[in-house]
Amino acid sequence: MSGELLTVGEYAALGETESGFTELVAGRVVSSPSPEVGHNLVVFEIGRQLVRQVPGHLKLVPGTDLDLGLAPPGKPGSSRRPDLMIVDKTGIRRDGAMLRAAEVAVVIEIVTPGSKRTDYHVKHDEYADAGIPHYWIVNSTEPISLVACHRAGEFGYLDASAVTGTFTTDVPFPVKIGLDALLD
Repeated sequence: MSGELLTVGEYAALGETESGFTELVAGRVVSSPSPEVGHNLVVFEIGRQLVRQVPGHLKLVPGTDLDLGLAPPGKPGSSRRPDLMIVDKTGIRRDGAMLRAAEVAVVIEIVTPGSKRTDYHVKHDEYADAGIPHYWIVNSTEPISLVACHRAGEFGYLDASAVTGTFTTDVPFPVKIGLDALLD
């Protein structure tokens, strides 16, 4: 790559990298280190708790590239790789095509000390701009907490207060997550 900005399609054609993973931000490939063990354990435990609660028309998907759809086709775009997503089953294609933001009901990011600004601010705005209805931000430092954000029309996300202990909601479906169990 000679410094030119990439479309989402060009980015997808690059394939996997040898170390860590990448995301596409406004046409620029950004490298991220591989997640640490503690981060992956939190992702796994949230997934374990959620998989039993996700309704049949939705599917829990870990660590997969997501086309945010923030740029017109053929223009430099953005693709993120959320820790977890809950997506409409009909949007899952087995042909290697990237998931699209319009197919996502919930995106979940696990905050680490190095991702705090990105998760709480940058991705917060990108996911809202992409039209993703719900964004759950899980802070994995003790006491572990979850901030549930939901789209509030043209104003982006409306953020609920951080919850510790047990996160319970009825939107977009009834769910209960034992946050303290994420660190066991």
